[in-house]
Amino acid sequence: MSTHPKVFRNARLVLADEVRDGSLSVDTDGLIAAVDTPTGADGHDCEGDFLLPGLVELHTDHLETHYAPRPKVRWNPVASVQAHDAQIACAGITTVFDALRVGMDEDADLRCDDMRALAEAIETGKQEDRLRADHFIHLRCEVSAPDVIDAFRMFQEDRNVRLVSLMDHTPGQRQFVSLDAYKVYYQGKKGFSDEQMAAFIRKRQELADGLAPGNRKTLSAAARKNGIAIASHDDATIDHVAEAIDLKTRIAEFPTTIEAAKASHDADMAVLMGAPNVVRGGSHSGNVSARELAEAGYLDVLSSDYIPASLVQAAFQLAGEVEAITLPEAVAMVTATPASAIGLHDRGTLTPGLRADLVQVKLVGNVPIVRGVWREGKRVA
Repeated sequence: MSTHPKVFRNARLVLADEVRDGSLSVDTDGLIAAVDTPTGADGHDCEGDFLLPGLVELHTDHLETHYAPRPKVRWNPVASVQAHDAQIACAGITTVFDALRVGMDEDADLRCDDMRALAEAIETGKQEDRLRADHFIHLRCEVSAPDVIDAFRMFQEDRNVRLVSLMDHTPGQRQFVSLDAYKVYYQGKKGFSDEQMAAFIRKRQELADGLAPGNRKTLSAAARKNGIAIASHDDATIDHVAEAIDLKTRIAEFPTTIEAAKASHDADMAVLMGAPNVVRGGSHSGNVSARELAEAGYLDVLSSDYIPASLVQAAFQLAGEVEAITLPEAVAMVTATPASAIGLHDRGTLTPGLRADLVQVKLVGNVPIVRGVWREGKRVA
């Protein structure tokens, strides 16, 4: 970094409550020094583009596609993390929670040892200064899986774990309330006959009945003990939300109904939905749309989920298409609110004293272009 403050001039600054033409300066510690700094011709010319806080991503499954690009193919873990990180950074994401699965079904292509290898690769990337974004770990815990507790213990000393989500993909509830939709998904994926599919469903339901309630309590207690934030997943009913409240849940990931989203929002949980849901105009699995929640005032956080570039696109799309949502409010869903929900209070807004995690964005038509990304004042993309 330069020994003098860095200046970003001729920018449309997306602040907490307004968009303002101006400049921003960064000090030698990588913190925002001032906003609306009077400047001359020196500094980085943003050419009238938007300048946003760096995006904060709480749930991305994208790392696995770099590690296992084809069935039975495994890539070098460190190289996989680097490739994932490059795509994350170029999407404007400066803080990312990489989602790793804990608790595997018998048909899973990846195992818990693979997840541990990726976790170690993330730490290697951080120690060796290989990464552009700031990486943390989000453990996606499948509470109905027989090995979920043992697998969770493989991560109990990992300081990068900052978020745990309690998932249950048992057929007949939550994401898969419709057994017909579940059959379409799995029979297409696995090529099961009707008889094999029926047996598969019975086994999953029996496992969930015996394991899920106890595992959910054990995992949440361990997370609370270690100061790890808890997220619910695919809540569909008021009872699901009540259970999440009892477990001290901070974040409601992907509620599948407007009733569950409202109850979670009213309980001061941050309601998280997928940015691809916004961009596509609805849920790919037939559940409630993110836009419907946004219009009702129940949407707090967006996640790129499986498409990193969707995060910035969804923010601009919501601001452009939902009358009640301003650009600062939409940008907060991908910056300030997720940062606050997870306890990262040193980033998320263009405020003096906070980290100079910055994204320069040019809006062309309805698809934004990320033209520059800085993490703590240092250009990373």
